Amino acid sequence: MNAPVFEPPAGWSQSLYTGAPGAALLRLEQARTGRAAWSIAHSWTRALTADQVVGDLSASLEFGAPAVAFVLQAAGNPAYASALTLLDRHITEVTRQRLDVAHDRIDRGALPERAEFDLIRGLTGIGVYLLRRYGGGAELRDVLTYLVRLTEPVSVDGDLLPGWWATDSPNHGQPAPPGGHGNLGIAHGITGPLALLALAARRSVVVTDHEAAIVRILAFLDQWQQDNGSHAWWPGLLARADLTTGRLRHHEAARPSWCYGTPGIARAQQLAGLALDDHSRTRSAETALEGCVTDPAQLARISDATLCHGWAGLLQTTWRAALDAGGSPLHEHVAALQNRLDGHLAAHGCPEGAALLEGATGVELAVLTTAATVPPETCWDACLLLDG
Repeated sequence: MNAPVFEPPAGWSQSLYTGAPGAALLRLEQARTGRAAWSIAHSWTRALTADQVVGDLSASLEFGAPAVAFVLQAAGNPAYASALTLLDRHITEVTRQRLDVAHDRIDRGALPERAEFDLIRGLTGIGVYLLRRYGGGAELRDVLTYLVRLTEPVSVDGDLLPGWWATDSPNHGQPAPPGGHGNLGIAHGITGPLALLALAARRSVVVTDHEAAIVRILAFLDQWQQDNGSHAWWPGLLARADLTTGRLRHHEAARPSWCYGTPGIARAQQLAGLALDDHSRTRSAETALEGCVTDPAQLARISDATLCHGWAGLLQTTWRAALDAGGSPLHEHVAALQNRLDGHLAAHGCPEGAALLEGATGVELAVLTTAATVPPETCWDACLLLDG
């Protein structure tokens, strides 16, 4: 893929999921595996600082200092050591500020917006960077402590709601639903914090009530699991009416996507099972994913090749789950998914643009990664909370 010839939109140089940082990850993975020259990778990393790097309260894994630092850390190259040290000062400050705002909101008994806690724009995403960068540390522990508080129920107008029940709209540009909503997806919902808590626990980074928070999230997912075994699935979104009645108004599985569907939700539960040494939980999550990737009705709902909600995301999620699944049949389904992605690309071509989530970059990374038998050198899919 050649460097873009278009005029980059504002923020493109610092947007991990839609801009230059995501594209740089591909070049770094190619350089670290000997598939491309480091000079090409360096030319892309230079694009990350074309504008002044943002380090204010809007900074997140998606945008600004954490996004740029995630890529430079993934490079594993001493050439970026001084830049990372400088960026980390900004990330420490913004983490502290964002935590103060979040704890103040909890202390007031108010509900959050997704951007406070989610993977893409929230503290979960910043925690992903801190875990990859340091494997621990005070800032990461403070993020985990906040996520534990996030799982505690909140009383609102006489109703007991999950602490992560969101007040904003799940759909950009549309009004927020009355009564808020519950988001179960790994990109914007509670399974993002679940995956981070699990990944930290697997690295022996735990805080007070860490396991209890994981168990609370799992209990909520169990409550909203539809069907059983290989037919199990979870809704991506819940309305207040669903919560009030205890049952779904719209009983239809979401498309099998990384972002909102059963694949991402099942992978987070698999990681939680591994963290808790709960073999039953791990196996049930793997069984649900196996059923998803072999269900023609669910697969028919995939209409593109992207990481976010297409074949590449389903493939990458299944491949990662299979690495941790031991003798699970998941391994047998990876090749079939690779063929489905190849067939889609042959018929429709690669997505336009260099975006990681919804462009060609993510597809290329998934193809490159899943053709191997070992995790990627850059661990680029940590930004999807898929790494083990």
